[in-house]
Amino acid sequence: MFDAAAEVSAETGIDSYLVGGYVRDLILNRPTQDIDIVCIGSGIDFAQRVAKKFTPKPGVAVFKNFGTAMFKVGDLEVEFVGARKESYSRDSRKPIVEDGTLQDDQHRRDFTINALAISLCKHNFGELLDPFGGVEHLEQRIIKTPLDPDITFSDDPLRMLRAIRFATQLDFRIESSTLHAITRNAPRLDIISMERITDELNKIILTPIPSVGFKLLFDTGLLKLFFPEMIALQGAQHIEGRGHKDNFYHTLQVLDNLCRVSNDLWLRWAAILHDIGKPATKRFEKEHGWTFHGHEVVGARMVTYIFRKLKLPLNEHMKYVEKMVRLHLRPIALNREEITDSAIRRLIFDAGDDIDDLMNLCNADITTKNAEKMKRYLANFEIVRQKLKDIEEKDRVRNWQPPISGQEIMQHFNIRPSKPVGIIKDAIKDAILDGVIPNEREAAFQFMVEKGKELGLDVNP
Repeated sequence: MFDAAAEVSAETGIDSYLVGGYVRDLILNRPTQDIDIVCIGSGIDFAQRVAKKFTPKPGVAVFKNFGTAMFKVGDLEVEFVGARKESYSRDSRKPIVEDGTLQDDQHRRDFTINALAISLCKHNFGELLDPFGGVEHLEQRIIKTPLDPDITFSDDPLRMLRAIRFATQLDFRIESSTLHAITRNAPRLDIISMERITDELNKIILTPIPSVGFKLLFDTGLLKLFFPEMIALQGAQHIEGRGHKDNFYHTLQVLDNLCRVSNDLWLRWAAILHDIGKPATKRFEKEHGWTFHGHEVVGARMVTYIFRKLKLPLNEHMKYVEKMVRLHLRPIALNREEITDSAIRRLIFDAGDDIDDLMNLCNADITTKNAEKMKRYLANFEIVRQKLKDIEEKDRVRNWQPPISGQEIMQHFNIRPSKPVGIIKDAIKDAILDGVIPNEREAAFQFMVEKGKELGLDVNP
């Protein structure tokens, strides 16, 4: 890839450079499949010339409005752009763009570690160009803007979220003046679309330890601007010497716990939202102390509102998160004395194929610092897991389908769609889940006949 670009540079006299994230990750020895090449001229023309060096020639996608072009070679995705300089107006993050030099292009970069370049020019091929000390900052593991951070963040406030995202992804710290500038410029986030904000938030959530990013979002004042529902979890109130845990930091611990066993974005969102209903349900009762009765139901109802506000997909992912939030107390509530086959069947029935995810979420939700309590909770949890396995093998109720359909009920009793059909279907389901009858057609059919008699239905002659 690099040889092809270097050949075109030599043939045309157009200087070109590897820039940005690819150079950073190359130095950090991080795997990456995205390559950015800047040339001093038209990025589109340069891309088309480089593509001709490959057999077969890759298809070149051109984005004229942005002056960029890209193509794929194997697993690599290569994007080309002409060097440019930018200027911003106060009320928009969309810059006025002009042709520029490599130095202009490096000056417009968000952070010093992203302003690195490697020459593909014939006269200095392979030379590292580092005008802002990016290599030193990689060694120091810090995030710093190349120019005045107040100007950098005011020009494009999305860079504040990117700073936190990179710090979380790379396990770097944000340099002091840069961090303070994020706090000062936080209100500027209001010119950024929610889609762009959520895209960065999801990247933070997908890091190995996302609590790092959330704490930075909280401390800088950014989180309250777009996710106040999560901010509402913060704080521990005390009355008559009795207090409750800080549910914001508890949520972050649950999220980190879950991240050790799952990379699934939506299960991680379930961890973030599992206690989101607690502020609305918090009560102090003299007999019991602090209670959050029904917070799982309230929280599940809040999921749609939060997904809509954050521009998250209103599809099966949202419904999955709703289900996880609604069910997250069920496995924990089953202790050694209460584990009945019926309770286990109903849990499997309600969770379906998501039962394993639910169990991982509930396991992550055990955050007590009391060693004896932790040992007891985990022991009881293993009993629940084994019971789930045993019941599912015996009764097959995961993603359960009724052995008798509504159509069969109507045909047998010669009735039209009506309330008795639903009553009989629900009765069959409850009888199976309660262990009254086995999950078999013959037993269900006989139960249907008996239930029909109770309802005064005649058998179809």
